[in-house]
Amino acid sequence: MRSHNFKYILFVVTCIASIQFSCSEKQPDKEPNKLRIVFKHQVGGQNLKTNELIYRNAAGNPYEISEVMYFISDLVLYHSDGSIVKPDGWTDIHYVDSRIPSTMEWFCGNDFPTGYYNGISFTFGIKSERNKSFMFVNPPEVNMAWPEVLGGGYHYLMMNGFWKDTLDERLPFNFHLGIGQIYENNSGQIADITEFIDNSFTVEPDGEIFYVAEDGTTTINLIMDINSWFETPIIYDHNRFGGAIMQNQEAMHIGCMNGRDAFYVTN
Repeated sequence: MRSHNFKYILFVVTCIASIQFSCSEKQPDKEPNKLRIVFKHQVGGQNLKTNELIYRNAAGNPYEISEVMYFISDLVLYHSDGSIVKPDGWTDIHYVDSRIPSTMEWFCGNDFPTGYYNGISFTFGIKSERNKSFMFVNPPEVNMAWPEVLGGGYHYLMMNGFWKDTLDERLPFNFHLGIGQIYENNSGQIADITEFIDNSFTVEPDGEIFYVAEDGTTTINLIMDINSWFETPIIYDHNRFGGAIMQNQEAMHIGCMNGRDAFYVTN
């Protein structure tokens, strides 16, 4: 009888211990819903080939691209249920550099709501209230500094390359966007600056609806069409504006108008 009671007590104790052990085990954490944005640069639907003079813009300028660098910020996602999602837990300024593969993808956000999204929007560049000099101290971002005398902060875009002029001469161009300036009597002299212009702008790219799944990473492609910077809605002519436009607000304004439809989304 004692042997039977002992076996019964041992069985009960073993069961209780097993239950306590299983309850004390740490359950695996839920994987947050993340978004991965892959940046791609194209011309006419084909991937950009750098350092090859094989392209022609709407103004008829033969051109080539050497490098493309830019900032995007203030990312917003539009859920199909009508809600607006602004990711948290991340650095919301991203630098893209065609020469640095690691910058060509951006893991952003912390935990996006599951479901379909109708699109995204973002600021191209950095808005003036945030675009302050010396906020970046390390390369490559620090190399995007905009001259202090021209308004300070950082470039929105550096797109460098070459074009052939009307004499068929190959000339360099620096298609750079940043803080603009208004000059008294249109002199172009630093001492005559009367106003600075925030040339950053909002982009609402066309593209495909995408779905953010539970417990994983969703990837979308954000594609820049290089030719769009030179043709829509205003035709940009390198022969008119020359190789450097950092002090030419008219040229930068055209670039900013054209940049609004330079991006689209695929998944």
